Amino acid sequence: MANHKSALKRIRANNAKRLRNRYQAKTTRTFIKRLQGTTDQAEAQQLFKTVSSMIDRLAKKNIIHKNKAAHNKSKLAKFVNGLAPVAA
Repeated sequence: MANHKSALKRIRANNAKRLRNRYQAKTTRTFIKRLQGTTDQAEAQQLFKTVSSMIDRLAKKNIIHKNKAAHNKSKLAKFVNGLAPVAA
């Protein structure tokens, strides 16, 4: 058990940050799955912009490593570019 007042505060702050980080990471993973499940290229491009910025935000806050962020974005960009445009 913590012996100092500041240590107790640090425990509370760490728990709050942990929950926030988990929420943001889980939300991003959900958007990634939504993007991978789409077949419409126009919709995928819009979704890719959103997902890309979410991934960048996670990397900036050190929730995920910057190389993992780059790998995920590259893989998703390849997926979006590989989709055939829907002829209307």
